Amino acid sequence: MLRTVFCSSVLLGLNINRTLRAADAASADDQHWLMIGDFGSMEPAQSAVAAGMKAYAQTLGAKPRGLLLLGDNFYKKTDKWSVKSERWQKGFEAMYPKDAFDCPCPVALGNHDYHDNVGGEQVQLAYAKKGGTRWHLPAKWYRMDTPLVTFLCLDTNLRSISGRTDEKTGKAKNSLTEAEERAQLAWFKGELARPRTAPWLIVMGHHPVYTNGMHGDSKELVTTYAPLMQEHGAHLYLCGHDHDMQHLELEGQKTSFVLSGGGGARVRELKNTTRKMPYGLNIYGFSHLQANQERLLVRHFDANRKQVHAFAKRPDFSFAIV
Repeated sequence: MLRTVFCSSVLLGLNINRTLRAADAASADDQHWLMIGDFGSMEPAQSAVAAGMKAYAQTLGAKPRGLLLLGDNFYKKTDKWSVKSERWQKGFEAMYPKDAFDCPCPVALGNHDYHDNVGGEQVQLAYAKKGGTRWHLPAKWYRMDTPLVTFLCLDTNLRSISGRTDEKTGKAKNSLTEAEERAQLAWFKGELARPRTAPWLIVMGHHPVYTNGMHGDSKELVTTYAPLMQEHGAHLYLCGHDHDMQHLELEGQKTSFVLSGGGGARVRELKNTTRKMPYGLNIYGFSHLQANQERLLVRHFDANRKQVHAFAKRPDFSFAIV
């Protein structure tokens, strides 16, 4: 069984810490992404986190390359849900305005995006295609490349995760079909096998692989997708779903598991108190990913822009708390 690793990687933590504390400021060579998950509540907490992230983005001194949206983008039923719904303006375009986030907003689909409105995931796909928006969702799963990072975005709404029986109707909830699951897995294997020039490989989805939060580990992601990320050297897995902020490291795993689920839905207590981790807390907040050729920096912030956790990742898969 895998055991969690707490604090910095073997014998490297202190030296890396000292180096990065002096070098973690933005430089011309760095690229930046902000990220939130579980945000589409239309509650005051969503507005508070959005305001804090906007203020933070405006102090970066560099234009973000993207705002990563880690799923559960829209909660609750919306009347006449379509690409013309007013909620697009209130819940996305104005909530995360272009003057602060003048960049693509790559989207992962969450379970509420499938379940709360019939055909909700299809509306989100259609909105991306209508033009004139930063909403980036070219398909349910897709690849993005920059000179520094290859992103592989997954739709983690597998039947075993999101397609369970609805207690009210007795029917299976909406999720990927069996054919879509096969197609996505074949695509993922193919993309991982492709040569890449970027030094960093990051996978993102909505559901966690490993989590100390209320939902627990996603068994099918653990058995099917985690070994592929290990084999091909994914540096980070980014997700939401649990309404908290986490950073997990597991012994023998190259991948760091980052959960940013404090974007606006009601936060929940972490449940697994036995598995140690570098960081985990049920707070509202957002995260910042900063990259150059030598290291990745991941920072968690609360809604008031207070940094609550940060770590650095090296190309050799070592990490250190900073």
